[in-house]
Amino acid sequence: MSKNKSSHIDCQSPLFGRGLGEAFLQQLIEISQFYGKQKDFVIAGGGNTSYKDDDHIYIKASGHSLATIGEEGFVQLDRKGLQLIAGKTYSEDVMERENQIKNDLLNSRVHPEKGQRPSVETSLHDLMAFRFVVHTHSTKVNGLMCGKDAEKRTAELFGDKVVFVPYVDPGYILYKEVETRIYAYRDSTRKEPKVILLQNHGIIVAADTTDEIHELYTNVIAKLDAKIGEIAPLISLPIDLVASKIVPALRMMLSGNGLKTLKVINNSYYERFLSSESEFQKIALPFIPDGIVYCNSSFIYAEFTGDIDALLNDLSEKIRTYSETQTKTPKIICIKGIGCILASDNAQGAATLEDVMMDTCLVSLYSEKFGGQSPMTAEQVQFIASWEVEQYRSSIAMGATAGRVDRKIAIVTGGAQGFGAGIVENLMANGANVVIADLNEEKGKELAGSLNTGKDKNKAYFVKTDVSNAASVENLILQTVCEFGGLDIFISNAGILHAGGLDEMTPETFELMTKVNYSAYFLCAKYASAVMKLQNKFKPDHFTDIIQINSKSGLKGSNRNFAYAGGKFGGIGLTQSFALELMPAKIKVNSVCPGNFFDGPLWADPETGLFVQYLRAGKVPGAKTIEDVKRFYEAQVPAGRGCTPLDVMRAVYYIIEQEYETGQAVPVTGGQNMLN
Repeated sequence: MSKNKSSHIDCQSPLFGRGLGEAFLQQLIEISQFYGKQKDFVIAGGGNTSYKDDDHIYIKASGHSLATIGEEGFVQLDRKGLQLIAGKTYSEDVMERENQIKNDLLNSRVHPEKGQRPSVETSLHDLMAFRFVVHTHSTKVNGLMCGKDAEKRTAELFGDKVVFVPYVDPGYILYKEVETRIYAYRDSTRKEPKVILLQNHGIIVAADTTDEIHELYTNVIAKLDAKIGEIAPLISLPIDLVASKIVPALRMMLSGNGLKTLKVINNSYYERFLSSESEFQKIALPFIPDGIVYCNSSFIYAEFTGDIDALLNDLSEKIRTYSETQTKTPKIICIKGIGCILASDNAQGAATLEDVMMDTCLVSLYSEKFGGQSPMTAEQVQFIASWEVEQYRSSIAMGATAGRVDRKIAIVTGGAQGFGAGIVENLMANGANVVIADLNEEKGKELAGSLNTGKDKNKAYFVKTDVSNAASVENLILQTVCEFGGLDIFISNAGILHAGGLDEMTPETFELMTKVNYSAYFLCAKYASAVMKLQNKFKPDHFTDIIQINSKSGLKGSNRNFAYAGGKFGGIGLTQSFALELMPAKIKVNSVCPGNFFDGPLWADPETGLFVQYLRAGKVPGAKTIEDVKRFYEAQVPAGRGCTPLDVMRAVYYIIEQEYETGQAVPVTGGQNMLN
């Protein structure tokens, strides 16, 4: 085959006459999702797949994840346009050259009006003489490719079944190097290569059917498994409670122009790699470009010896030096004795960092079977760090959320159903990361799962919590800090209501209601404010909020409902007292006093709801049915209806967004309760 001509596909199917046929498109989507959903092969939305016929190539567009890609995720390019790129002479200036090539790729699109950006690897995929191409960053392959003896061990394991490509910078230079290696392989074997291994980069597999793609991958991984053997299993380790006294401070140190989301991970791999400075060096530098794109080119390492102030001073100095020398904030902070702390603009970004760091640990472990770790060099790192293509990919994957509470971290107690669930959903829709704290594990996990199914970069997280138990509340705060890094909004919403007069109310029921409706508010404020005060210490202009969802029963006595009303009256007293104590740390404490949420389970549950309770207790004179009770209470509201979660959220946002008011009980009662 002439070196000046692109590879030819012998296409017999009639589908080729009208471009990518439905059958081939479906195969491309299926194989893309198959490898994209496996973190052993693809992380952080990386990897690339393509299909080509004689005239066109269909390749993953930038910004799409293989795990979820559909037809709209592939961009169609004219292969004749790509042949012009192959034979063109570009600028000797690296960045100018890459920009020129990017523009030529854009000009080769068949449908530029769609606005899709072709992968920088398009020409490389076009070079392969097979219909399907699947490029992944297989962890096990990179264990070999990031080993010191990569080339030697590749030859021993695979012979002439693969093409080994020593590391060169991605983009045009990589394309030309692969082209040279393919031509040499053709000349020596009279065959077309189906497997290409890229040093410190990954694997490219090409074939005319997806079945053969799978077979080739399976064979490569099997050989690597046999060589690698058993690796120590990953074991999750508990995170010390001291993290809640360190991580929120780190969050503020890192939050310059916008709030950061931090995630704390501790497991047996980190325990090993953080055990000493020498062990840390085995994961301290990136092995593949993904490590640079998502995690920056270097990490911070520190040791916790028991002195929190000393550790925070050490970290503060290291972060300052890092930011001055690299003109960016660190994303990975490793602390011996605590674990790995991941910092991003949002929760999805932190989850991506978690995947990349776990991949880094595994590559390091695997590479020990291939001569030891061989990370990227300083020069290679610098190219990736300044490459516009990778900056674009990073911005797509790690971009920000949006909304009235963008990037804030919130806890909602009693958040699994009713008013609480409505509050959680609205906070999520407005950009917050939300912890759902509730005793109802089934409903809490169900709600979190439903909220995390979309493409939003903020996340919901469930923690089973008994707000009347101090240890449980303290654990809630720790889990929140470990999952998101701090706390900006605490909404104390959990409560219970058992109606009854003095004759019906038992001491046990009264004590239980007081414990949940009154004492629990104290516990929540105590542990939440500790984190908020720590954040304010390191970022003095940062305001936070503790908000109690009280009730109109906290503003006016309630007949045969004294246990509930008494707890709510007391809650307003706590709110006013907490407000006086905490405002110096810019912690605002307020109560919202909703009217009746008639559509929620508290009122409408057919067996335990208040309509049923009040009917049985005879609280509404003359009422014979639940509907009679409901009409009675609706008639007491000038607005003519019950309160809704949206009504409450409008008051909540007012509280959060203003910085001058604290200690207030804000009525949301439709005019039923009016303040003097």
